[in-house]
Amino acid sequence: MVYLTRKIEFSASHLYHNPALSAEENRRIFGKCNNPHGHGHNYTLEVTVAGEPDPVTGMVLDLKELKAILEREITGRMDHRFLNYEVPELRGQIPTCENIAQVIWKILEPKITQGHLYKVRLYESADIFAECYRNGANCA
Repeated sequence: MVYLTRKIEFSASHLYHNPALSAEENRRIFGKCNNPHGHGHNYTLEVTVAGEPDPVTGMVLDLKELKAILEREITGRMDHRFLNYEVPELRGQIPTCENIAQVIWKILEPKITQGHLYKVRLYESADIFAECYRNGANCA
């Protein structure tokens, strides 16, 4: 088994707010992330595909195809967007790093047809990331 990873970056804004909580509870729990005007991040996404290299091409998955999938499905959908309002898959969810990673998994898994999606790692900042693995909780 070989694991092939591609990395992309996108910028997006979001806010943390749970409508079931009071304004005071939201401020207490989410702090500055509850700013009603939102705040932004420069996200880094690493997507890992696992499989056996094709005997003819030597590739688990054509990197051009993976790049096209990521540009179409993730960058095109999330780059320079307000995630709470402009990404339908995140409606009704608090767009935490964890929830965004799960949504990305659900978007990408059916699109990877050579090998299989093994891991999604989403960095919200240099020191905060969330990961989903194949057969992991809520990811596969």
